[in-house]
Amino acid sequence: MSHGIFQGCDGGLLAARDLVTDRRVLAPSRFGYLGSAMPDEPSVAHQADGFAELLDHLGYDEVDVIGISAGTSAAAQFALRHPTRVRHLVIVSGSFPGSRTAQPPPRWARLFYDDRAMWALRMCARPMFFRLLGVPAGLPRTAEERRLADEVADSIFPMALRRRGAVFDAYVGDPEIGTYPLEEISTPTLIVHAADDPLASHAAAVEAASRIPGARLVTLESGGHLLLGQSGQVSSEIAAFLATPPR
Repeated sequence: MSHGIFQGCDGGLLAARDLVTDRRVLAPSRFGYLGSAMPDEPSVAHQADGFAELLDHLGYDEVDVIGISAGTSAAAQFALRHPTRVRHLVIVSGSFPGSRTAQPPPRWARLFYDDRAMWALRMCARPMFFRLLGVPAGLPRTAEERRLADEVADSIFPMALRRRGAVFDAYVGDPEIGTYPLEEISTPTLIVHAADDPLASHAAAVEAASRIPGARLVTLESGGHLLLGQSGQVSSEIAAFLATPPR
């Protein structure tokens, strides 16, 4: 699992719980998250190589890879740099070229990469806070969807332990996806995206699917960035895809 922004190994495991079953999950905290070191010269390429080193350490020759949101760049780089080690590539709510999330935010946005600022938003401006997490208007609709949205909200705190990684993702990692030769990804690829995602553009996901050879795109009509209410369909789509023989 290549986790999203403001998360870490905990967020990766939270995502995996609803996306995959009956599999061993490796959910490392990427650079700058939850105590994971930030190299002197960090890059997404180095992060991808770090994934390969982790597999070497654990004794795995190849794995299936799932990239979530801001974890898209690291997952794509892993598939580009180490294609023989990736059986299948799945990108969920991906940050692709042309999406607003693939553009560096204004410098003042860093003011909100702070526990006090984000906690104040959560307590005093709950609708705005959940918009920042990618929950569109009209969601959540059910108690289960509210529970999941609250779980994801809880998973970004404490932000102080995730800030370095989040700043790197927002200003370097996410924008870098625009330079990747997606046409050179040889791994079987599945892209899952909601049409009403207010953070990562669905149109960008469509374009990325057209560039990655043989990629399959699953479009969900609702659910937003967190795919609220869609876990059953998404997990079924992923399970069926991972069961197909790799090229």
